[in-house]
Order: sequence, then structure tokens, then C-alpha cells
Amino acid sequence: MRLLWTPASAGVTTKRGVIALKARTLSTGFALLAFAMLVSSGAAWAQADRPGAVHRISPDLPPPYATPPAANPPRLVRQPPDVKLAAPPGFTLSAYLTGLVRPRVLCAAPNGDIFVAESAANRVSVVRAPAGAAQASQHEVFARDLDRPFGIAFYPPGPNPRWVYVANQSSLVRFPYRSGDVHASGKPEIVVRELPAGGHWTRALAVAPDGKHLLVSVGSASNDAEAGMALEADRADILEFDPDGSHKRIYAAGLRNASDIAFDPASHALIAVVNERDGLGDNLPPDYLTRVKPGGFYGWPWYYIGDHPDPRHRGAHPELASSVVAPDLLIQAHSAPLGVAIYDGNQFPAAYKGDAFVALHGSWNRAARTGYKIVRVRMKNGAPTGAYEDFVTGFLLPDGEVWGRPVGVTVARDGALIFSDDGSGTLWRVAYTSRR
Repeated sequence: MRLLWTPASAGVTTKRGVIALKARTLSTGFALLAFAMLVSSGAAWAQADRPGAVHRISPDLPPPYATPPAANPPRLVRQPPDVKLAAPPGFTLSAYLTGLVRPRVLCAAPNGDIFVAESAANRVSVVRAPAGAAQASQHEVFARDLDRPFGIAFYPPGPNPRWVYVANQSSLVRFPYRSGDVHASGKPEIVVRELPAGGHWTRALAVAPDGKHLLVSVGSASNDAEAGMALEADRADILEFDPDGSHKRIYAAGLRNASDIAFDPASHALIAVVNERDGLGDNLPPDYLTRVKPGGFYGWPWYYIGDHPDPRHRGAHPELASSVVAPDLLIQAHSAPLGVAIYDGNQFPAAYKGDAFVALHGSWNRAARTGYKIVRVRMKNGAPTGAYEDFVTGFLLPDGEVWGRPVGVTVARDGALIFSDDGSGTLWRVAYTSRR
């Protein structure tokens, strides 16, 4: 059986129901567990990475702990002189900009500038290049003295935004903006004063296509709520606010760490990439990409991949089993998807239009490494078709060492794909040059 989008008729939890559930569970102190899922190819995938290789995760579930949990963080090395990144035929790669401090999320401004969250340096920078250029020509610091900035968004939607919103780990702020600004013209205005800090600290940000709401994803404080739910208020959620920060609501719940979110330009569906929990073995549970249903509950911490109960919370909240939304597309466990962009450019072949590109930061909780690449998710009418394929590979070396870790991804105004690599401090550009 394939795992597909769960329709509304399946009893998806409403926003009010999710809020009530969280209120009830704040005092329960339940400890939670990790997920289990069998992937179709296992450890061999790390050695089979190549542009065009197709991966499809099986929905067949093995028991938890089929392999022992592994603590296997990557050893980061310099790029070997004889190693280059690989992309499909017709595509070329170039180092767009080097020397950044752990670049993370990218956001393309309407005028073509690329805004970069240099989270470790507590700043947001602006990168500029002539149209079609393989390398950036200008790099400026837009704003300093932030608090681990991550999500970036322009408001209102359209060609002439007046604000740049930045999601710090503990607040949401905005700066006045006019097209072409490379330095903030004033101090940040606090829009949301308090977001939960610590734990999964990345705060992804998206503006609804109609401009009426802002969405902020807040990951869990823990792996599996080991210290209880009292620490998880407003966490493992996507929160919704009015543009001025008022009227906080839970847009969707039970997403352990929705590390990036984006609206599909055609269908206007919210797309999220989610990092699942650790500690249940090499292939358990899978990470995923999914359309996010407003009011949907995605299981964390009691359930995973639909209504499969987490064994570390056995018997907890059986009434929720029928309400869990199953994700659309499973990604090999521990790949750590951190960035997503829907291709809406005109440079790549027509078959790429509307597909999703996902940056896999790479595993640490797996005996054989996986991830460390950019993958393409084929979409049809705004929905994943069930598989993903390697697009840019080469960061993972045969001996298991790595020299780069993709994070953010965006589409440049000229249609090239730009992605960040916080391992080498580089922005990379992928362009289509062959029209044959």
C-alpha cells in the first residue's frame, strides 16, 4: 500500500482540537519515542548516489530497533582537489559565492537579490550578481546582531514588498525594505516577541499567497519529548499569525521539526520538509515531504507515518489514531531535509516546472551515511508522485567523510537554482546550459 495524502474525510484533527489536545497534555508528562520505517535500499544508498538515481521508500514497516541506534556524526574535510559535484547532463555547477559563515536559508528578493541567513554569525546578508552570471559580484551584510536568524520572507507578496521578515530562534522581526536595499534602513521591529527558544532552533517562515497570514514553523524541544510535554507548548507545530503578529493560531501540529516550508506557486498548498525522530535504528523512521493540511495533526510524538503508534508511548492517546495525517513522500531515514524550493523558473527544461528541490543536510544517527545532496521531487498538480531522485551529488566521499552539507535552496530570477552549503561556507549555482 502506498502512503498518500489523507483526505479531510479521514477525520483530521481541527485547529481547535489540536489546541485542546495540547492543553490537556501539558500536564501529563508523557515521555515519547522514535519511529520505525524500512527503506527500499538501506545502507547501500550512500554509495549509489548519482544524478538521476531514483529512490522510492517502501511503506512496509519493520519493528523498531531492527538495527541498533548509531551515533555517527560526519567528519567534515576540505574539498579534495580531484572531487567535483555532479549534476544531470546539460547542467553545470559553479561556486556562486565562497567565504560565508555557515550559510543556511536562502530567499530570493523580487529584484533578484539573494538574501542569506548566516545563522552562526547572527546576521542576514544580501548577495547580488548580474543576470546569468556564474558568480556573485556583491555581498553585503543587511542586518547584524540577530538571534540565530533562519527564515526570511518578503511582505507583501508581489514585486514591491515593503518589509523583510526574519525569524530569529525566539522572535519574529521585520525591517523596512525598498527594492534594491542591501542594508537595513532601520532597527528591527518586533512582530512576535516570544517564540519558544532552544531545542530545534530553526524557524522557517512563509507568507500566505493572499498576504493575510504569516506561517512560522517551530520544531520540538527534544527528540521525542523525553522530558514530557510541558516543554513542548507551541512546538512541533506550524504557527499562524496575522502580519502584525497578532491572532496566533496553530496551523498544523505533530510535525517534529518542519525545517522549511513554502507555498506551491500553482496550487497554493503549503509544502513542508520534516526531520523525524532519532534513536530507533538506521532506517527508522523516514523523514518526509508533505503538503500540510490546515488543522492537520501529523502524529508527533504519539504516532508516526499515519496511525503507527510510537512504541515508547504505547497505549497513549488511542483516540488520535484515526486523526493522524500520513505524509505524502517518504525520504530515507536520517537524511535531514533542511530546505525546499518549488521550481517556478523558465531556465530548466519544461519537465522541471513545479517540481520540488530539497536540500538533504545529511545523517548523524545512521551507521552508513546518507543525504549530503540535493534531490528533485517530481510533482504533478502540486502533489508528489511518490519518488525522488538525486540531482546534485558528490559531497559524500567513498570513505564516509564529507566536505559539504546542503541547507537552503531557492530559485534565482534567471531560473538557476542556488543552494547553500554550511560545511564549506559556499553558495552553489546550478544552471541548465544544454538545449539539445
